[in-house]
Amino acid sequence: MATMVPSVLWPRACWTLLVCCLLTPGVQGQEFLLRVEPQNPVLSAGGSLFVNCSTDCPSSEKIALETSLSKELVASGMGWAAFNLSNVTGNSRILCSVYCNGSQITGSSNITVYRLPERVELAPLPPWQPVGQNFTLRCQVEDGSPRTSLTVVLLRWEEELSRQPAVEEPAEVTATVPASRDDHGAPFSCRTELDMQPQGLGLFVNTSAPRQLRTFVLPVTPPRLVAPRFLEVETSWPVDCTLDGLFPASEAQVYLALGDQMLNATVMNHGDTLTATATATARADQEGAREIVCNVTLGGERREARENLTVFSFLGPIVNLSEPTAHEGSTVTVSCMAGARVQVTLDGVPAAAPGQPAQLQLNATESDDGRSFFCSATLEVDGEFLHRNSSVQLRVLYGPKIDRATCPQHLKWKDKTRHVLQCQARGNPYPELRCLKEGSSREVPVGIPFFVNVTHNGTYQCQASSSRGKYTLVVVMDIEAGSSHFVPVFVAVLLTLGVVTIVLALMYVFREHQRSGSYHVREESTYLPLTSMQPTEAMGEEPSRAE
Repeated sequence: MATMVPSVLWPRACWTLLVCCLLTPGVQGQEFLLRVEPQNPVLSAGGSLFVNCSTDCPSSEKIALETSLSKELVASGMGWAAFNLSNVTGNSRILCSVYCNGSQITGSSNITVYRLPERVELAPLPPWQPVGQNFTLRCQVEDGSPRTSLTVVLLRWEEELSRQPAVEEPAEVTATVPASRDDHGAPFSCRTELDMQPQGLGLFVNTSAPRQLRTFVLPVTPPRLVAPRFLEVETSWPVDCTLDGLFPASEAQVYLALGDQMLNATVMNHGDTLTATATATARADQEGAREIVCNVTLGGERREARENLTVFSFLGPIVNLSEPTAHEGSTVTVSCMAGARVQVTLDGVPAAAPGQPAQLQLNATESDDGRSFFCSATLEVDGEFLHRNSSVQLRVLYGPKIDRATCPQHLKWKDKTRHVLQCQARGNPYPELRCLKEGSSREVPVGIPFFVNVTHNGTYQCQASSSRGKYTLVVVMDIEAGSSHFVPVFVAVLLTLGVVTIVLALMYVFREHQRSGSYHVREESTYLPLTSMQPTEAMGEEPSRAE
C-alpha cells in the first residue's frame, strides 16, 4: 500500500476546504490520489488564494499547477506542493498534475469569485409628478457577481415596492408606482443584495443614493382675479388672486402684473387655498387699455387669469377767478377747465366741447360777495361716466351800509325801561358801527340791551365805518319823562289808605255794640234788627225784643 504524505507537511494556514480527489490507475492495481486543497473556494474579487496539491503516490515526480491566474510556488516536498494565487478577479478552474510510475494523475478545484456591484443608481425622478398618475422607478446595476445570488430591491422610505433578480449586465430593474399626496417629499432608492450566506459568507448590501419625489395637484380651473375696471393715473388699488384645490399650496409660484409692470405680491396659503394680494399703481405712460394678469405655477404647469383694466387721467375740474377779491363794480371772469376728453359745466353752462374750458363774466356787486361758482366735470371711460365737482367763492369789496329796515330812525321809549337799539351794518370788510349823541360824546350800545332814562333823549349819529368809507344814519330817541304816571300812582295810594281807615272804623263800632248786647238800626230800614245772644238765652230763657 502506498504511503500518504504526512499532513503535517501541508501549509495549514492556507488550507481551509475539503479535498476533491480524481482517481487514476496505480501500480499493481492500486489507485493513487492527487488532492487539491481548498476545494471549490469562494473569495472576493482581487483577493489571493493558497493552493496545496498532494498525492499518495510513493514514486511521484514534481507536482505542477495549471491555471491562467498569477501563481507562485511557495513550498514543495515529496508528494506535495503549495502555491499562492494572487489578484483573483474572476471565476477560474485550477488543475494539479503529477506523474506516478509513468502515468499522469490530476486533481482540480473551481474558484468562485464574488463581486459587489460597482454602480447601484436610481434613475432621476420627474421634477414634479401629478397626484394620481403613475411614474416609473428605474434602478441600474453594473457589475456584481455571481448574478444568481444578486437581487435588486426598490424602496420608498424603507418600504419594499419591488424585488427582482439582476440578470443582464448591466441590469435595469423597473417598477411602476402611482403617485399620491403622501409621496410628496418621500425618498425613493434601490438596494442590491448579494446573498452569499449559503457559502457561509453572509449577505452583502449596497444601496443607491435616495431621490426625493415631489407630487402636486393643480386644478384645471383658472384663479379668481379681483381687480378694478378703471384706475386713475397715480392712484392705487388692491388686486386679489385666489386659487382653490392646490397642493402643495406653499410651493406654488404667483406672478401678478399690470401690463408689463410686475406687482409685488404678498402670498398666503391656508390648506389647499392660495391667495395673492398686491397693490396696483397706474403710471402716466400706462394710460389706455391694459390687463391685470395673475399667473399661478406649480409642478411645471400654469393656470392664468386676466382682467381688462383702463388706466385714465382725469384732471380737474379747476375753477379760477380773474380776481378772487374784486372791487364793487369791477368785471370778474370765472373759468373752469379740465383734462382732455373731459366735459365741464360752469354754473349750468356747458363748455363748447370736451376738453374746452367754460367761462362767464359779471360785474361785481354787493350781492355777489360770498357767491360760490360750481363746476362739474364728466369723463367717459369704457362706457362709464365719471363725475367730479369743484367750486370757488368770490369776495367783493364794498363800502359800509346800514340797513334802514332794521334800524328805525325814530324811537319812542319810556323812561326807566330796558330796550335794544336794533341796528345792523354790512360791508366788506365788515364795518364798525357806533351811535353817538349829537353835541356830546355819549354813545349808546348797538344790539345790546340797556336801561333807558330821560338823559338818552335826543338825536344820534349812527355811523358804520371801514377802510372802504363811512355811512351815517340819524336816529332820534324820544324818552317820555317819569311824571306822566306819578299822579295815578299817588291817587291809588290815597284810595288804598281811605279804604283801610273805613274798615278799621267799622271794626271799632262793631266791637262797641257787642259790649252793649244789641244792635240798633234806623226805623226806616226794611231789614230785621240784628241782636246778640244774652247769657239767659243760652240757658233757655225767652230773649227780649228790641224796642
